[in-house]
Amino acid sequence: MNDLEDKLSRVLSGAAHLVPQAPAELAATVKARHRRRRARTTALCAAAAVVLLAGGTGAVVSTLGSSAESHPAVSATGEAKPPADKIPPPVEKVWPQAVRKIPAKLPDGRAYYPQLLLDDHTLLVMTGASDGKRQFLWRYDLDTGRPRQVAEIPPTKGSAIVAEGVAAGGGNIVWWASYKDAGSPRVARIWTVPATGGQPRPVTDVPLGNVMKQGHIDGLTVTGSDVVFAYEKGGVYRVPLSGGSPQPVKGAERHHILQWPWVGVHHGKAIFRELLNVETGERRDAAVKADEEVRCGVDRCAGVAVRYKTVKVERPRDRSGKEIRCGTRRCPDTMRTQTVLRRFVRDRDGSQERKLPNSFQPGDDAAFERFFKVTLSGPGTQIVLTLYDADTGRSADLGIRPDAKGTMVTPDSGLDRLMTYQIKNEMYVLDLAAIK
Repeated sequence: MNDLEDKLSRVLSGAAHLVPQAPAELAATVKARHRRRRARTTALCAAAAVVLLAGGTGAVVSTLGSSAESHPAVSATGEAKPPADKIPPPVEKVWPQAVRKIPAKLPDGRAYYPQLLLDDHTLLVMTGASDGKRQFLWRYDLDTGRPRQVAEIPPTKGSAIVAEGVAAGGGNIVWWASYKDAGSPRVARIWTVPATGGQPRPVTDVPLGNVMKQGHIDGLTVTGSDVVFAYEKGGVYRVPLSGGSPQPVKGAERHHILQWPWVGVHHGKAIFRELLNVETGERRDAAVKADEEVRCGVDRCAGVAVRYKTVKVERPRDRSGKEIRCGTRRCPDTMRTQTVLRRFVRDRDGSQERKLPNSFQPGDDAAFERFFKVTLSGPGTQIVLTLYDADTGRSADLGIRPDAKGTMVTPDSGLDRLMTYQIKNEMYVLDLAAIK
């Protein structure tokens, strides 16, 4: 496999999780960074529906169920204009205890990429991640604004993938990178270094084989004296931090890591519906109805209830009446419509269901299983990204807006406490654990 295939496999793997849940307002979603802590660059459009063609059947995702409940205003030209949403106060006003604003560059002028919080006031960041220069890990003191170098990341070999999946635990930091020596199969090499600093040391080489089929590795986690990880297509493994060969985790041969020790499988439109605690053997199955599409965490599930309908459509024709073909095949004569009936978050057992905002779209994990990124329509139909707290019902404006080209960088959240994003020359650091 060459570098192009290597990079392509990563893009396709990430896109596979995004396509079914893409909001109607978003024409395309592209990963902008290849770190565990990533930002997403999103291209925006004003389309009212997304049309997908697959085989001989089309699919239309209706936005009727997702739009505001009030009737849209009508302009002088007769075109309907959606009403502007009420925009909540800025995040630093709603949750001041959780927000830090720091310079977006280190004192020496280098750009950095936040990875995770080592403690309440120490942010682990990476430099040199996207400019082809030497890569370093740094401890950034949020109280003093002073960075301290942890280690230089060894360069990759024969690969377009740099350090990925940064994680920490037990006083150690780990990451992985793809390597390809001439005449040898491609591997994902896991590295470790003390969180206080030192010389990086390789832990193990994980065979990648056909990454287009099996994927790279994901869910890298430090647990006690071991490192655990999963293949992107499923299968959980464990290896000692001291080194050795990865060994499969019993009972998790097809699973993905949600939040260690909880692992699960991806069943169609019910992601992590079934969970297994590989340390205790406990199982948790979520209550999901036939018309629901959900993504579950350890304790809660969030998703939508949908209604599908197949309708007949006329095949397109040109001015002469000749049928227009869709590529090399005839255009479909049926179209599948999807209407969102409700949006919700609830406990895994089906209890404590709460309504989520109309513009909520399932996709990323809900940070702390309670915080959801929600897009609103501001004055002039400008897209406004907000953060919604399902526990309290409060919302905050993250301050992120599209640029002149209609794109904006949005934070990519996981299940942990950290959310970061850059606005102009400032880096916003949100510690969601500080929100009570």
